[in-house]
This record gives sequence, C-alpha cells and structure tokens, in this order.
Amino acid sequence: MSAILRSTVALAFLAGPALAADPELTVFDWAGFEEPVIFSAYVDQHGASPTFAFYGDDDEAFQKLASGFKADLAHPCSQMVSKYRDAGLIEPWDTSRIPNFDKIDPKFLKSEIFKDDQGVWYIPTDWGATAIAYNKDTVPAEDIATLQVFTDPKYQGRTSLPDSSDDVWALAYLATGVTDWTKVSDAQFAAAADWLRKAHQNVASYWTDPASLNQLMASGAVDIAWSWNDSPTQLRAENFPVGFNRTPEGGSSTFFCGFVNLRDGPGKEDKAYDFINAWLQPAAAPGLLSVIGYGHSSTEAMKEISPEQQEEFGISPIDGPVLAQTPNDPAQREKQLAEFEKIKAGF
Repeated sequence: MSAILRSTVALAFLAGPALAADPELTVFDWAGFEEPVIFSAYVDQHGASPTFAFYGDDDEAFQKLASGFKADLAHPCSQMVSKYRDAGLIEPWDTSRIPNFDKIDPKFLKSEIFKDDQGVWYIPTDWGATAIAYNKDTVPAEDIATLQVFTDPKYQGRTSLPDSSDDVWALAYLATGVTDWTKVSDAQFAAAADWLRKAHQNVASYWTDPASLNQLMASGAVDIAWSWNDSPTQLRAENFPVGFNRTPEGGSSTFFCGFVNLRDGPGKEDKAYDFINAWLQPAAAPGLLSVIGYGHSSTEAMKEISPEQQEEFGISPIDGPVLAQTPNDPAQREKQLAEFEKIKAGF
C-alpha cells in the first residue's frame, strides 16, 4: 500500500476503533502510528497488534478522554502532559517493568511534569520537527529561505498550516523573533497573533493530519506548508518533489511525544508494558523513521540510524534558531488556543 493511500485509510478511522486486533489493549494514538514495524516485538509476543483508536490533534484527544472515552494508553506530545495530570486521567508508570527506561535520553525527562517524587508520568518515545514543506517544482528555493513566505501575497491561497494551536504558535513566535515560548510577554504574544492573522490570509486549508496534507500537496492544491516530518517522508516515498527546509530565516520547531498510562483502562496492564517495551527496543527506530520520519527517544535506538539517514529524513542536528515545543504555562497555552480559534474564524 502506498504511503499516501495508507495515510488516507488511517484517516477514515480517526477518533474511532481501527480494524479489530488484540482486544486486551486499546491505544489511543495519532493516525499512522499503528504500523506494526514500530512495535514489532509486541506483535511477535501476542500475535496481533493492539486495538487502535485515532485522533487528529492533542486537544481533540484530551477532550475525548476527559469526556469518558476509554483506552489504556494515549500518545500526547509533551506540552499536554500537565493537562492529563491535572485532570486525573493518568497514573505513574512502574519503571521497574521497563528495562530500557534508562536508555531514554535524559533531556526528554527534565521536567517535573514528567518525573517527580510521585513517580514517572510520561514515557517519551519519539520526536520530530515542524518546518517548511514545499513543492520543489513550483516553489523557488529563494522563496522558502524565510518564514515570511507564509505571508507573501504571491502565495495567497497556496499555503497550508496545521490545525494545531501548538504548531501554528511555534511558527508565529519564530517568525516574530521568539525562540522560547516559556517566556512570552504580552507584546510578543500580540505581535505573533498579528503575524498569524496575516498568514491566515494565504491559507487554502488547515491540515488536520498528515494524510490531509499529503492530499493537498499531491493534488497541487497547495505549494507550501508548515509540516511535521510525516508528510515529506510519505510524499517522497511516492516520488513527489517535496522539499523540507528546517533552516529558513526565522528558524524551525521541534517537538517530542510519548505515552501516558490512562487510569482505569479497560485492557490488561501487563500488555500496556509489553507495548511500551516493544516501542523502546532499538529495533523500533528504523521502522519509526521509515514510516513517520521521526527520531527515537532512546539513545541506543538512535544508534540504529545513520547520520545520512538523519539528514535524509530531517532529524539531523542543524544550525539556526529552533523553538522547542516543551511544556509551557498551561494558561498561556489556553490563551493561544482561544486566539487561534478566533483567527481561523476570521477575527
């Protein structure tokens, strides 16, 4: 199955159960992460993949779980973990049951939101970049040399931004000179909001998941997008002339995601640990890279990926400004979310 078609099939199951699999473990996840090559040890052990249910963005996932949807594991990105903790939706992991826990790069566990005297609340597993994806046949390289391409009248109706508050604000802050969103003044917030309103004028469509962005770019509906690694990885596999510029003037963003252990999950707790342990095996890294284009949180797993592969998939070290999407003030995040909804509505 082609990458684009695979993503399209995944989209059909958003926010609902996927094809029946192991009924004793339900994973609430981003579409695309159901590929068994990422957690092959679980399949080898149990003869089937977990049952997956899908969502398109972090806020949608949280709202559904807070409203009573039942699953055993969820896969939020780092800035959401405090919301899960505050809502009482998760419980700590028993890291004595996770042999490769100590192989996780310590930089991913620095925050007390993830690890405190009550335990470990979050198992970081994967990370990626948000940067400029573009059609190399229709967009000159000089045009994507700056983030201001998103406000360039030349591309009115030819751009796509993610329907994700975190990612669009990372873009807006970078474009207005801010690289640390944990220290944003009112004036900086206002400047970023003004910039985002200008960028909104060029947006043909806000993409909701990589499958929708793949379709927008492959069809020629848009030429430029603020994208995760997923779409460049999958479009390139289809021989689409996609570029991914992580070093424009202004910079790019990084994020990392991982798994939380949901309270009162309907499945077997032992299988939740089997799934996490499969994810943290070094052998998971090449599959994660080939399917999604992401790096792995484990230092041992990253040894399975060559510097050439890191460069090819857009996860190599870079020079230039980077805004890391680490946990920020929950009140600031809610403010950003509310403002983004106004901007999308044309206000």
